Amino acid sequence: MKTNNDNTYHVPVMLSECLHGLDISPEATYVDVTFGGGGHSKAIFDRLTTGRLISFDQDPAAQQNAWQADNFTLVANNFSFLQNNLRLLRIDQVDGILADLGVSSHQFDMPERGFSIRSDQPLDMRMNPSNEKSAFHIVNEYDALDLTTLLGKYGEIKSPRRTAERIVFERQRKKIKTTGDLLTVLAPLAPRKKENQFFAQVFQAIRIEVNNEMNALEQLLLQSVDVLKPGGRLVVMSYHSLEDRLVKNFMKRGSLDGSIEKDFYGNIIKPFNEVVRKPITPSEEELKINPRSRSAKLRIAVRNEG
Repeated sequence: MKTNNDNTYHVPVMLSECLHGLDISPEATYVDVTFGGGGHSKAIFDRLTTGRLISFDQDPAAQQNAWQADNFTLVANNFSFLQNNLRLLRIDQVDGILADLGVSSHQFDMPERGFSIRSDQPLDMRMNPSNEKSAFHIVNEYDALDLTTLLGKYGEIKSPRRTAERIVFERQRKKIKTTGDLLTVLAPLAPRKKENQFFAQVFQAIRIEVNNEMNALEQLLLQSVDVLKPGGRLVVMSYHSLEDRLVKNFMKRGSLDGSIEKDFYGNIIKPFNEVVRKPITPSEEELKINPRSRSAKLRIAVRNEG
């Protein structure tokens, strides 16, 4: 079964670059670990004949974009459980893995999900609505030290302690229940003319913590070593420096922290070879059509033999 290409749910970023990076063979097996609106998955699937596509998405809303076909499976789970779910499907190794990280346009455009700074909605930010921990829990229950740590690490803001202490002070007076409440609390700390950037950094930090995003990415990268066949492609698109740094380290040096391990002859021991040394970024034409792609960085690597 072939699919249409209705991408109103989410415009797939750097679609042709991703497909080229996967180097698709019609008879091979591929995994799209971030199904979302199905744009990338549909394009992969349309290039298969006897091949198979397995897609992952923990957001129940993504189910509406699925289609029925014998060689297509949508797994309703986080991609950190990639290997276990593939084993349940009796798949040991695949020929390519695609990951389009971050929040989909659809999730941003649903104000009630609480991802956007442009609306006043309940503090949620859960990619999987069934998860117990939401942004409300983090903002209202984390202590100042934990808030300082996540704001500095995941938001990379310049004044994490000051920001954390203000959140703790204000929530003692009144619960911070909505995105609008949080913006009001943060407003006095926002650098002049860079208010939205500051707000976005804080929201990013909270969202990453809510969804355990960095740990999930680490698990995906580590599992990809066993899941990909020799010669298989790992194609990862990231949207902020934390993600890109992890992907870069793993593809370039074979480790998550950037450390290098060498063999007796001084050769770097790593499971992947980079297909491109520098990340691919969206073209000027794509930026005009889809401004949200502006921070995207695409890295591609091939699985080494052995």
